Amino acid sequence: MKQTRTNRHHANVCLIPIFFFVMGILVTAGAPAQAEPMTEGGEWHTVSLHSNGTVWTWGANASGQLGDGTTVGKRTPVPVSGLTGVTAVAAGSWHTLALKSDGTVRAWGSNLYGQLGDGTTNDRSTPVTVSSLSGVVAVAGGEYHSLALKSNGTVWAWGRNNYGQLGIGSTRDKTKPTQVSGLSGVVAIGAGTFHSIALKSDGTVWAWGANKYGQLGDNSTTTRLSPVQVLNAGGGGFTGAMAIAVGGWHNLVIKTDNSVWAWGLNDSGQLGINSLTNKLTPVQVSTISNIQKVAAGKDHSVALRGDCAVRAWGLNTDGQLGDGTTTLRKVPVAVLQVGDVISIGAGNYHSAAITAGCTMQTWGDNSEGQLGNNTTIDSSLPVEVIIPPATPFELGDCVFPDRDGDGIPDSCDNCPDHCNTQQGDADNDGIGDVCDIDPGCGGCGQPQCEQEC
Repeated sequence: MKQTRTNRHHANVCLIPIFFFVMGILVTAGAPAQAEPMTEGGEWHTVSLHSNGTVWTWGANASGQLGDGTTVGKRTPVPVSGLTGVTAVAAGSWHTLALKSDGTVRAWGSNLYGQLGDGTTNDRSTPVTVSSLSGVVAVAGGEYHSLALKSNGTVWAWGRNNYGQLGIGSTRDKTKPTQVSGLSGVVAIGAGTFHSIALKSDGTVWAWGANKYGQLGDNSTTTRLSPVQVLNAGGGGFTGAMAIAVGGWHNLVIKTDNSVWAWGLNDSGQLGINSLTNKLTPVQVSTISNIQKVAAGKDHSVALRGDCAVRAWGLNTDGQLGDGTTTLRKVPVAVLQVGDVISIGAGNYHSAAITAGCTMQTWGDNSEGQLGNNTTIDSSLPVEVIIPPATPFELGDCVFPDRDGDGIPDSCDNCPDHCNTQQGDADNDGIGDVCDIDPGCGGCGQPQCEQEC
């Protein structure tokens, strides 16, 4: 099921496949389970998950965050020692997490505050099992803390807790997982520098921890030791969320209409609202629509459109926006020369993408080799991760959901619920003509012009 540019745009039939999509694993009837390739970034390192369940890392390694049994940095990918059967990965600033298919979690790297969850504060250069944790379906890494979501909708946290980012009603650090207070029905989680976010099945969003810049979204700057609901501008609960991403001190949400909303710190334009004003409740990101995925770095944001195009905004000192400049952007701009993208990720000051052809592209800060191109030179345009000779670094078959069976993955389909093999888009708004209310109008997102299908 590898998707390439050729078979994406020239398929001539639409066959609806039978599959179930569960937290990063695509299970096709009669076929073995495969992990969905994904990438994440930490402060100065990058981690990638391949479809065969192996994990590869590169960049800084002073705390053992690459998991290769050393503390020596790497400029090209290396495999994490003895780790297989992985279905999802997450990167903290200096530590890394992996979710295994049996619902257990492995961690490695910095453990100064117990963020590895093994009951100690000893750094680990190879994976260790997070204590007393099972039934996990998602993981997230903050600067010095970690989160896990269980299949029963509860959230568990461990590591540093100086601002209440563990959500346990105190500021006491934990070296083993502890359940977040009063939170159930959760379907997605995210961790920032000193705060945490959870998305519930009813489309509401909840937050806890540091709130100096309004990153909890409750229309205050008050630190919260247990979860509070993110509010809308009118004071009611913010609803309609279906995906989240968490940056250093800001957050992104995709709503069910595929619009993007943001709140928190905005000193670098990371909210994408054409200003540098912090926001205490969510506001809609300017000029983008039909967004399928979002990712957030320390002070920048990245979004993947339904037509495989990537947009980015915010801080750009290291070229992390990928637009060929180092100019701060207060509204989204196009990432250049990246090709058709299936999945995106962001580190603190760099960004990454997996393409439809199963290559990996990176851009931005490269001071520790985190771009994986065997240099330490920053790049303001995407560069391809270099595969060392005789190294079995392969993303594998890019196995992604395709609801309409047109051969184009949902995350790369400009109209994922309608057979649309030609991907026509007359007004270039990212919405395919077959499901665009007004295919001749480029003002997508403006009520007077059109709405998304």
